[in-house]
Amino acid sequence: MPATELDQIVNLCKRRGIVYPSAEIYGGFRSTYDYGPIGSLLLRNVKDAWIRSMVQQRDDIVLIDAAILGPPQVWQVSGHLANFTDPLVDCTECKTRHRLDKLDDPDTCPNCGAQGSFTEAREFNLMFKTQAGPVEGAGSDAYLRPETAQGMFTNFGQVLQTARKRPPFGIAQVGKSFRNEITPQNWIFRTREFEQMEMEFFVPPAESEQWYEYWCNERMQWYVDHGIPADMLQLRPHDADELSHYSTGTADVEFRFPWGFDELEGIANRTDYDLKAHAEASGEKLDYFDP
Repeated sequence: MPATELDQIVNLCKRRGIVYPSAEIYGGFRSTYDYGPIGSLLLRNVKDAWIRSMVQQRDDIVLIDAAILGPPQVWQVSGHLANFTDPLVDCTECKTRHRLDKLDDPDTCPNCGAQGSFTEAREFNLMFKTQAGPVEGAGSDAYLRPETAQGMFTNFGQVLQTARKRPPFGIAQVGKSFRNEITPQNWIFRTREFEQMEMEFFVPPAESEQWYEYWCNERMQWYVDHGIPADMLQLRPHDADELSHYSTGTADVEFRFPWGFDELEGIANRTDYDLKAHAEASGEKLDYFDP
């Protein structure tokens, strides 16, 4: 069978020291990869370019570096413990697992071709749970962050005070996030451990739609400015049934990969959902009064 375009890219990256399978001497570990001598520098270049354009070349966005581990309260209040799920089905014939919402035909197993062989869909939480401290128990539960955004919300008050900013302004962060994907796939495109570059932009409520449109255009242009042909990109608005629990509007910047268009990044109008929820749960003020 001839190698696919993706196979050729994977093999090239391994030969050139860009990306290796992690722990390959032990057979590898599914959906984990190590960046080699060239790949690690390429990865740093991407992060540096993002920070340069999003933070260093602007005066309305600041950078933080929040913790990866977080207490259950953060994720309970943010809605991730209840809502950060994917629909999971098992094929009773070949025993493989699949995300129901990603299947081309929800009645046919893409692995063995069996029809009507799926179990009832059940919701699968994508968060990695661990223990903090020497004694296991409910009081020691902790989670690896599934997104970097919550650190920006929980630190909103301190950043507002120490950075002396007023809306509209943004808080940016670059770092690792972790998602226990049901079906990691397409090489480094969908993995369980990945690098995120994320920015939350805080605006007066009446201006939210205006800024949402601004950032959709701004982020599309960023990829073009860094050499990606415009005809390889598209901005895809989410349908109503795709929206996250916190969003009133989301659009994905998508790139034409060997398997078709898929997400590079998402731009969402999160409203005041997160700040309001954390303020109510913590009893701390996470608002701004414009004198």
